[in-house]
Amino acid sequence: MTAEARTAVVTGASSGIGAATARALAAAGYHVVLTARRKDRIEALAAELPHAEAYALDVTDRAAVDAFAAALDRYPSIDVLVNNAGGALGAEPVATGDPADWRAMYEVNVLGVLHMTQALLPSLTASGDGTVVVLSSTAGHGTYEGGGGYVAAKHGAHVIAETLRLELCGEPVRVIEVAPGMVRTDEFATTRFRGDTAKAAKVYEGVDQPLTAEDVADTVAWAITRPAHVNIDLLVVRPRAQASNSKVHRTN
Repeated sequence: MTAEARTAVVTGASSGIGAATARALAAAGYHVVLTARRKDRIEALAAELPHAEAYALDVTDRAAVDAFAAALDRYPSIDVLVNNAGGALGAEPVATGDPADWRAMYEVNVLGVLHMTQALLPSLTASGDGTVVVLSSTAGHGTYEGGGGYVAAKHGAHVIAETLRLELCGEPVRVIEVAPGMVRTDEFATTRFRGDTAKAAKVYEGVDQPLTAEDVADTVAWAITRPAHVNIDLLVVRPRAQASNSKVHRTN
């Protein structure tokens, strides 16, 4: 599959895995449309890339998503959608978890994927060779204490990918799910612990080489650039030090 004159949309592209994925796809020759709420960040990133543009977007706002999809009509085709926008809030047990946090996680991790996929699916199908990527998490495949709300949301994202693949069988659209394990980025854990950098640092304490955003972006770009008849249904990627969500080797 050649990336010549092909367009990829990446959500949550202002930092972390989203930004790294945008860079990886641009390096592979794609025209990349960067979306995120933080306009200044995606504009700065778009300025770095050879063929890119920034579009400020909140994926939880359906009217804004529909307007974005309409604005993409000027492109010859939309070939790839990378549903990366997401995140975790809090690490309280189910008994004391804040329903507002659960709702916010569901809105971005599940409904955000739904909004973007529904809005762009006609264009992806019309391209004759479309790809939908869902960045879920190993949290979407296994539970752990203190992760209830995030785990529930990422299970939802996983189910969207799994169901969509069944429903699109026979259509010219692939559905790929990439489920990262422990990834150390500048913001994920800090956001989860509401800016408490000490708590965020403890997540990775003693872990030899957690994944980087670039590690995950590399797997996403690899899956997307397989020949059109090859569908990577599910790619789980963890650091060597992590055997499961609850078993991690630490040196201290």
